[in-house]
Amino acid sequence: MSQHILGVDVGGSGIKGSLVDIKTGALVGDRIRVETPAPANPNMIAEAFAGLIKKIGYKGPIGCGFPAIVQHGVAKSAANIDKSWIGHNIEKEFSEACGNPVKALNDADAAGLAELTFGQGQGVEGVVLLITIGTGLGTAQFVDGTLVPNTEFGHLYLHGRIAEHYCSNRIREEENLSWADWAHRFSEYLRHLERLLTPDLFILGGGVSKEFKDFGHLLKVNTPVKPAKLLNNAGIVGAAVYAGR
Repeated sequence: MSQHILGVDVGGSGIKGSLVDIKTGALVGDRIRVETPAPANPNMIAEAFAGLIKKIGYKGPIGCGFPAIVQHGVAKSAANIDKSWIGHNIEKEFSEACGNPVKALNDADAAGLAELTFGQGQGVEGVVLLITIGTGLGTAQFVDGTLVPNTEFGHLYLHGRIAEHYCSNRIREEENLSWADWAHRFSEYLRHLERLLTPDLFILGGGVSKEFKDFGHLLKVNTPVKPAKLLNNAGIVGAAVYAGR
């Protein structure tokens, strides 16, 4: 198998893809983006996905990070996409649309794979938890480098609210929280995860990780916390790594 594999990250607003050197984690060539269609149902997204692959001009295995619980290639939930995806085979839909074999996994799991392979989680033993902070809270858990797929720890309850409705970046912006106020909430969430999982490292990803200097020192938690290294490319890189396995 070639060491250059296409990784695709399907999101609520955009579908992004690039060739990835799966030995180094570097993007090869340009990152191409197309709009996520509305409605974001299987036919429409598959058409946009195939269009992206055609733009890149790629033949071979493709890895795809997808905003859903993904079990054996089938979507078991739908986040920021049409609910008609639930029960639908992502891998079959995309493979038939673009004429290439596609392997799909949860988008946060893809980002986590990238960080464990090339980023902050590289070589870390024990329990590592990546949290992507954005519209919601995505999570990926690893035990001694092995992925525990489809953890949905953003949906734990905190103060009677789903955690991602209490301390996601969307909530920080909507409620106009200062970094200190938001960090207080997010620290509560991290301590809750500490009690449940006894992690050795938290890695924070998603768009807000770029602002770590503004809030990292405000987090009050015993476990080490580090910002993700691969930032917005993590989903693409992790998807390619998954397809190359």
